[in-house]
Amino acid sequence: MSESFYQFTNNWFEGAAKSVWDALIPQINPKRVLEIGSYEGASACYLIDKISEYQDLELHCIDTWEGGIEHQVGGSAQTDMSEVEQRFRHNTKIATERAGHIVDLFCYKGYSDIELSKMLAKGMQGYFDFIYVDGSHQAPDVLLDAVLSFKLLRVDGVLAFDDYLWQEPLPYGTDPVRCPKIAIDAFSNIYCRKTRIISAPLYQLYVQKISE
Repeated sequence: MSESFYQFTNNWFEGAAKSVWDALIPQINPKRVLEIGSYEGASACYLIDKISEYQDLELHCIDTWEGGIEHQVGGSAQTDMSEVEQRFRHNTKIATERAGHIVDLFCYKGYSDIELSKMLAKGMQGYFDFIYVDGSHQAPDVLLDAVLSFKLLRVDGVLAFDDYLWQEPLPYGTDPVRCPKIAIDAFSNIYCRKTRIISAPLYQLYVQKISE
């Protein structure tokens, strides 16, 4: 992911996920992928580069490109999200143009709860092989993304949660509601008879859907 033609301003994906995905993605062999939270497109470009080497890929990306609380005024970090979106468009355009097989890329600029609900309303239950949840870090949002994504995931498909142990640095300490962990834990507990945890470094959490 360090190719000079991509424009990435951080190495979050490479540091947290790439080594796991190098082994996991070939095992899952996903043809239909959904990504919630795309930012500059690092994970999307990785999927396009890797999967399109040997088969066609249908990739759906959802993002507001407004940033979360931590990216907005008053948050712990402030980012020009219009530039982030431009880099996403640039990076994924390059990735699809150089892909070895056909890549159908669908981009939805909007809130994940709305876009996921639209997919369910269109009858896309059980449609995706792999879903990556990396959108809002607010616990209520993460929980809703998880529940809706579970319906969109096929049996034996894999649901990946980024930033499982992420904590926003705040002047008054950690606010658990502004962290993904309690939402991911709640989902994992409630759906424990319908999923199994895949062993992986705990910065991310991977679950396989074993029944509806």
